[in-house]
Amino acid sequence: MSISDEEIRKIIMPLMLSGAKMLDKHCPKCGSPLFEKDGKVFCPVCEHRKRQKVGKMKSVEERLMRKLTELANSLPDDINELEKHLRVMELIINLLERYKNLEGGE
Repeated sequence: MSISDEEIRKIIMPLMLSGAKMLDKHCPKCGSPLFEKDGKVFCPVCEHRKRQKVGKMKSVEERLMRKLTELANSLPDDINELEKHLRVMELIINLLERYKNLEGGE
């Protein structure tokens, strides 16, 4: 995935101003120049994209947890409605487990 002008302005320019050293090597994944700061060589664009992705996943995870709590706090007395509630709760739990596995695989 190539680097956009917006990412250059938003990510790379402040990094250069902070004293990070731009290297003459490029990231094989996105093509961005690699940087070195405090002895660590890294791709600022890939790190930024990863933080954004994790942030989005956390947001989805939080919404799923709110819905799960809402359903758990409003269990109906009718057995048919209760079964529907429990099926939805099970689906939400499965989604949450998948999100946890995705986070661990990063």
